[in-house]
Amino acid sequence: MATPHVLAVPYPAQGHVIPLMEVSLRLAKYGIKVSFVNTEFNHERIVEALSETDNTQEKESVNLVSIPDGMEPWEDRNEVGKLSEAIMNVMPGKLEDLIEKINETDGDKIMCVIADYSMGWALEIAKKWGIRRVAFFPAAAAVLNLCDNCPKLIDDGIIDSDGRVLKKQKFQLSPAMPVMNSETFVWTSFGDLAAQKVMFHFIMNNYISANGADWSICNSTYELEPAALALIPNCKPIGPLLAYYRLGKSSGHFWPQDSTCLEWLDQQPSQSVIYVAFGSFTIFNENQFQELALGLEITNRPFLWVVRQDSTIKSTLKNMLEGFQDRVQNRGLIVSWAPQQKVLSHPSVACFISHCGWNSTVEGVSNGVPFLCCPYFADQFFNQTYICDHWEVGLGLDKDERGIIRKEEIKNKLEQLLTDERYKERALNLQAKTMDSATKGCSHKNINNFVAWIKGKDNHSL
Repeated sequence: MATPHVLAVPYPAQGHVIPLMEVSLRLAKYGIKVSFVNTEFNHERIVEALSETDNTQEKESVNLVSIPDGMEPWEDRNEVGKLSEAIMNVMPGKLEDLIEKINETDGDKIMCVIADYSMGWALEIAKKWGIRRVAFFPAAAAVLNLCDNCPKLIDDGIIDSDGRVLKKQKFQLSPAMPVMNSETFVWTSFGDLAAQKVMFHFIMNNYISANGADWSICNSTYELEPAALALIPNCKPIGPLLAYYRLGKSSGHFWPQDSTCLEWLDQQPSQSVIYVAFGSFTIFNENQFQELALGLEITNRPFLWVVRQDSTIKSTLKNMLEGFQDRVQNRGLIVSWAPQQKVLSHPSVACFISHCGWNSTVEGVSNGVPFLCCPYFADQFFNQTYICDHWEVGLGLDKDERGIIRKEEIKNKLEQLLTDERYKERALNLQAKTMDSATKGCSHKNINNFVAWIKGKDNHSL
């Protein structure tokens, strides 16, 4: 019998690549062959990061392949509207070519395509080829509920048919769901109205295609989102998708991870370090970057801060950090990219100042770490609602009248978070329930059933 061969297609952004790579590595662990399709631009970044960190997980277990994304090498992939338009113009044809090439040259033909919900078009291609289809949602299940409800939002006059917000209001999708705010819908933060229109139609068209899949899976758990998952019973949670099977060696990163920070953490007292990281997209203006640095400085607490080279204007970054690092050298460490799961599981880490991307949210929750929230765009504002209002394991940072989070606000909220033991207690309780689901509960059973379906067996034979 031929080895089952799966083609995995993530949306080409860091927060989408990492969790689908984790799914792929899980499948490989069960003897399933996986070809992972990155864009050529991201493929080069991942291969370079792998060579620098000597992480061979993908190389050994998953076949990394690539196709063009339709953009020139020098163009900015952070312009998500432009990227999404280019994807639709170029990638469908290139993916068909890849499937044909693999099926002609590989003894094990593609028998299943797992595509990100934002790449639902790939499932249409799979259907055309008679290949089984799996839709993967990397964000909170509640965001999937929002997509489900967009026709009703249009009927209710909250948004128009292009996703433009007509009514500024807060609402709940069900009585047990967290409050949503029409001003912070996922697509409303992608540039101007034209870009938002592109993203709304991109999201909705791909969502419709993904809804026709044979299986639907997501990076969540019933313990985190019982109400949201109750509204979408066909979407099976298999989260949290963490690298705990490989001792925290997470994969699919666009930048090499600086593991020297773990040695620094070893030297810090237990529950003392503020971990600060804002994901792969967040960009600060000069004033906000300076306030953040000064806020960390006046806490007089040790901190580990991840500062990407594109976190702010390069000249500002260089000038700011020179004097700042001299002043905090005995208690602060700055790195360009960190092995986040290992950092969050380290006993010296006390809290997490985060942009609230879903991967970071799930990783923080899974390690029992309280949050200080600083969302930047897309679903991050809603994830903050989960963290602060629903689970009550963190606090939000408030902006002043100029839209800046001041250094005093950072210092005061940190003191509140770290001196009120209830935040840590709730975080540890949520951690226990979430990890129980991953190791022996519903998520564990769902991944086993999913693997059995791919192999064409029942789960008792695994």
